[in-house]
Amino acid sequence: MTVRTPMTMATLEPDAGLRAALALDPPGVIATVRESGMKGRGGAGFPTGLKWQFAADAEAPDGRRYVVCNADEGEPGTFKDRLILSEWADLMFEGMTIAGYAIGAREGYLYLRAEYAYMEDALAATLKRRREANLLGESIMGEKGFDFDIHIHLGSGAYVCGEETALIESLEGKRGEPRVRPPFPVVSGLYGAPTTVNNVETFVWASAILAKGAEWFAGIGTEGSKGPKLFSVSGDVTEPGIFEFPLGVSIRELLEAAGGSDAKAVIIGGASGQCVPSADFDRKISYEDVSTGGAVIVIGPDRDLLDVAENVQAFFADEACGQCTPCRVGNVRILEGIRALKSGECTEKYLGDLVNLGGSMQISSKCGLGQSAPNVFLSIVKHYQAEILDRDAATVA
Repeated sequence: MTVRTPMTMATLEPDAGLRAALALDPPGVIATVRESGMKGRGGAGFPTGLKWQFAADAEAPDGRRYVVCNADEGEPGTFKDRLILSEWADLMFEGMTIAGYAIGAREGYLYLRAEYAYMEDALAATLKRRREANLLGESIMGEKGFDFDIHIHLGSGAYVCGEETALIESLEGKRGEPRVRPPFPVVSGLYGAPTTVNNVETFVWASAILAKGAEWFAGIGTEGSKGPKLFSVSGDVTEPGIFEFPLGVSIRELLEAAGGSDAKAVIIGGASGQCVPSADFDRKISYEDVSTGGAVIVIGPDRDLLDVAENVQAFFADEACGQCTPCRVGNVRILEGIRALKSGECTEKYLGDLVNLGGSMQISSKCGLGQSAPNVFLSIVKHYQAEILDRDAATVA
């Protein structure tokens, strides 16, 4: 796997961000993160400082507030958080500690993907070392009244628990299913208390922002998409791996770095993302244009796009939690339609019905995962309809 170097996080002085945070009061920390313009690196793109502000301002039962790190990296095509957990766990835990100080939390939880169970011992050892160094526990770094500790919670292998409210349900020992929102977790999250849930990468950049300053971060990227971003690049490329680029990088530039310039299409955002054709490779990866949590799956010139669509839709049909009808039934129906297309037995009318079904899923599914499940199929139909309909049942192998 290629790791494009130097990566910013590899150059940061250990715990410089935490020291800088403790030199400020909690509102000052939140103001710094807000001034940086950072948006969540998990894909949703909500302003991080604003989320922390909401959690800090919400009425807290018994004074309880929580910080939760979403390390349930289950999106197909995404593996950047795995690298952070392996190489820079200290920075992630530092970012969680900074968030705890900012919102007034005493406890944090790392919700670790079940498939990453092999990392649990090393992560626990990192936490133990941080406690011994007074970077966790009581009166952190001598700051009286600032008590904060972090626990590891191993997930159960459910894709839907990447959705923050389903993750919270799982943390509470319940079946991992999305909650009705509002209330949002920043108001009523874990055990009914104000909770900020952020991605692994988000906490790392929070540490960097406090260490290097809001102006440094805000000076990278575009007007609406600030800072650097990690990208997991896989598929038909000669150098798959993790790449760091400023937000606003073009798809073409990213492909050139990974050795995929001859690509037919690229799926930006993993299975829940969108398929971008080669004609649009000059589009920018940013919150204003093509948004992503970090997954970039490259589709080579010889790939059958219906094979890609079938693979993605089969994943969603298998991983749907079953709670709402649009997602539970819709994924199965679209998968059946894709297989009819592959066999040359799908009419234009049937395809139109499938597109309408996908649109209904996008607006009526209960959570963001169900709403995004038809995205890859719909974008393939949009850009490659003639290709996928040009199949004769008698000649399909």
